Amino acid sequence: MSLITVETTPYTDQKPGTSGLRKKVTHFQQTHYLENFVQAIFDSIGDYKGKTLVVGGDGRFYNLEAIQIILKMAAANGFGKVMVGQNGILSTPAASVLIRKYQSFGGIILSASHNPGGPDEDFGIKYNTANGGPAAEKITDAIYAHSQQIEQYHTLKDSVDIDLTQPGSVTLEGMQIEVINSVSDYAQLMSELFDFDAIKKMFSSGFSLCFDAMHAVTGPYAIEILEHRLGAASGSVINGIPKMDFGGGHPDPNLVHAHELAERMFLDNAPDFGAASDGDGDRNMILGKNIFVTPSDSLAIITANADKIPSYKGKILGVARSMPTSQAADKVAEKLALECYETPTGWKFFGNLMDADKVTLCGEESFGTGSSHIREKDGLWAVLFWLNILAARKQSVQQIVQEHWQEYGRNYYSRHDYEAVDSAAANQLMAILREKVTTLSGTQMGSLTVSYSDDFCYTDPVDQSVSEHQGIRIGFTDGSRMVFRLSGTGTSGATIRIYYEYYETDPDKMSQDTQQALDNIIRLSLEVSQLKELTGRTEPTVIT
Repeated sequence: MSLITVETTPYTDQKPGTSGLRKKVTHFQQTHYLENFVQAIFDSIGDYKGKTLVVGGDGRFYNLEAIQIILKMAAANGFGKVMVGQNGILSTPAASVLIRKYQSFGGIILSASHNPGGPDEDFGIKYNTANGGPAAEKITDAIYAHSQQIEQYHTLKDSVDIDLTQPGSVTLEGMQIEVINSVSDYAQLMSELFDFDAIKKMFSSGFSLCFDAMHAVTGPYAIEILEHRLGAASGSVINGIPKMDFGGGHPDPNLVHAHELAERMFLDNAPDFGAASDGDGDRNMILGKNIFVTPSDSLAIITANADKIPSYKGKILGVARSMPTSQAADKVAEKLALECYETPTGWKFFGNLMDADKVTLCGEESFGTGSSHIREKDGLWAVLFWLNILAARKQSVQQIVQEHWQEYGRNYYSRHDYEAVDSAAANQLMAILREKVTTLSGTQMGSLTVSYSDDFCYTDPVDQSVSEHQGIRIGFTDGSRMVFRLSGTGTSGATIRIYYEYYETDPDKMSQDTQQALDNIIRLSLEVSQLKELTGRTEPTVIT
């Protein structure tokens, strides 16, 4: 075995964002493709010589092969130690826990999040910095720039693969590789944050749970914490064994893709509580008997009930939400005299606020919720927060949600996704909207009056960086609003996302069907965007 330098030519053809580089598996399997991007990371992150790197992924197809490539390259590039999850498994939240707990230089996370997995499906890679969160734009920009001109990478010649099946430590060309239990450090942190005794008592009294791990990374974490440590009945975690193709499913925790759980929660004999998480474990879906809790409402209810959790009581510095997320959390923050920040989509913006001690809780409408315990969204953390609230309040999910609406008002909210749209048509739609929003303020759209319209621009209060073109907002004088964005989480075509919100304070009008309550602004959004004419789409792919 020896260190070698391999001559190469650039292959990376996509600028990575906070969600990293995502392509089809076959794209990553091109000669030198993954190696080029990994070397571009190493060449762009500063002086890591002798330092510790955390590596793991969501277990999808190509995960193990990619980890072996990364280990050999890390040794050849001079890292002192790599901590890697057993069997190559690390949820994204658990990776953030490890980076922070062991003061690692950073981490490489292999995941395409909630995208499908398999030999013909998606793969992804991203770099997280020492705070445990996604790399800032200046770093991802540097990685991308270097990947466009890379001429060589460093690796090991004739090196055998490392056994990742058992915890333990080995040395590779002077670099220590520590294979660790993927669950233990994360589970320990959760036991410090939440009142496990109260939750165990609730389960022992007959409380029932169904958690859908969707054959993704959270399965082992949920089984260990929910069933083994907290006492949920055996079998409470369904689809709990991670599979390289997620069992042929789409590991996105919403009412469409987590349909097995959703259907169960609306049966006569439904469990008391239902939840799901996604491919890499950073998203969550919350349900009660006969009720789905929107991610926006979930963030607001968590904020309103943080004083029920001993480790959070009196310690909430502020709350932040992504701009497309409903304004339900704003209502809570106002009443509790908390600062509330509206950021672009992307967890790095929350990380900045947390590092500056400006916020403790944060969330995105795309089923992501978290706190300052790490610098990633955390699906199982949100589930445990809800379980702790339920144990403390001794009420059902439905009772808690309805009481919240009575106190703060109801933000009717929905997201319509149009997936795999022709990219040129999607970009044309956004360009037309950008022209229109400059003249809409004060005008009539149907029966509504536009109070503001813009292309959201964010100035970070911590580092004063400016992020432009973060989504088209059109707000109305009655509190309704619509938001248009292009999503960067897919690997083919473009996804147009339209977000709808309507605020209701009349208790007699809080039991409407969500889509019916939003029908007026849905129709207006299709008119102003010319979506049908430009894309040919007549129905959204997914409604959440």
